[in-house]
Amino acid sequence: MKLMVVGGGGREHAIIKKLKENKSVEEIFALPGNGGIAADATCVPVKATDIDGIVAFAKENAIDYAVVAPDDPLVLGAVDALNAIGIPCFGPEAKAAIIEGSKVFSKDLMKKYGIPTAAYEVFTDIDAALAYVETCPIPTVIKADGLALGKGVIIAQTRDEARDAVVSMMRDKAFGKSGDRVVVEEFLTGPEVSVLSFTDGKCVVPMISSMDHKRAGDGDTGLNTGGMGTVAPNPYYTDEIAEECMRDIFLPTINAMNAEGRTFKGCLYFGLMLTPNGPRVIEYNCRFGDPETQVVLPLLESDLLEVMMATTNGTLAECEVKFADKNACCVIMASGGYPTAYKKGFPISIPEEAAPSVYVAGAELKDGVPVTSGGRVLGVTAVAPTLKEAIDASYAMVEKISFEGAFYRHDIGARAMAAKN
Repeated sequence: MKLMVVGGGGREHAIIKKLKENKSVEEIFALPGNGGIAADATCVPVKATDIDGIVAFAKENAIDYAVVAPDDPLVLGAVDALNAIGIPCFGPEAKAAIIEGSKVFSKDLMKKYGIPTAAYEVFTDIDAALAYVETCPIPTVIKADGLALGKGVIIAQTRDEARDAVVSMMRDKAFGKSGDRVVVEEFLTGPEVSVLSFTDGKCVVPMISSMDHKRAGDGDTGLNTGGMGTVAPNPYYTDEIAEECMRDIFLPTINAMNAEGRTFKGCLYFGLMLTPNGPRVIEYNCRFGDPETQVVLPLLESDLLEVMMATTNGTLAECEVKFADKNACCVIMASGGYPTAYKKGFPISIPEEAAPSVYVAGAELKDGVPVTSGGRVLGVTAVAPTLKEAIDASYAMVEKISFEGAFYRHDIGARAMAAKN
């Protein structure tokens, strides 16, 4: 089979490495891929948002199956366009991807179908939004409606911060048109859990839970990032909570989307908060999370391609989805200065023995040598019988990898370890 994976980050690298385990796979093309993915797939310089270019390439190269991984092309209708020329895909159509593409849509969906989430108000008028944040409980959460590269959410600890967030989104257009509408949401407390799930629109199969680390610095300090590391499984996510989530959140969401004529097929990501009043949905994503994918897929024992095709074909209930009873830890190595200004172009040294455990997010090839080209450069993942062993093994590999200005958190998994003790 000839496969095409749309995207070019660490998540896509993890997907590609897992897909390669299927013996029927002859070739994988990554559009656009990156300098690290080039070791595992043929990279093609077509942007993930270039839907016409993606379709043309798939047609010309007789692609048998496509995986559309990032949110932007999904919301733009990449799956619809590929299906229109007869190419089956993993991922939702645009009408279902709206569950991530519009926070207003997802909040209204949850309210309509009784899916537990934070209380909220929606604003299209800046004066009305500013008036509301003068009286709403503080802290509060302010979200741009549309996609914003994972950065369109601000937790305002003071009224001044709330005002600034509204002005930044609605007047200054910090996130472009995504800020034309904003959601002002109740601030929830409790451990956060990420649960990725496979779904064919009829049944939903949750993957191993995970715990992300968003802040740039040790001890959850510093600016929010795209994620500085993950561990799986998440110790806060017990069997009892999993049952509750399946009953009250996962299946109701799939059923709600069906009822709206927006059947969701692919990977539906549930961002949850385990509040004192029970699990609540913080957000939905219409695709694999990054860097959650880098700890979840290494634990998958089933054939990823077979599972993906079952979601496409509506046969997921007949497909075994099995995960190892082990732990995984991923430490992100980032460019110095991330998530603000950082320099690029530094050669990356990865020892041969570490390469199978490294997922490359931000690198390009210069004269055959991988050099840094992004804020988050690498994810280094280890799998082990216990969480402590996985953490120790991941950091041991990090010590062997180098590039100028590299930085990483030293406490990935510390909260999970504390929860276990």
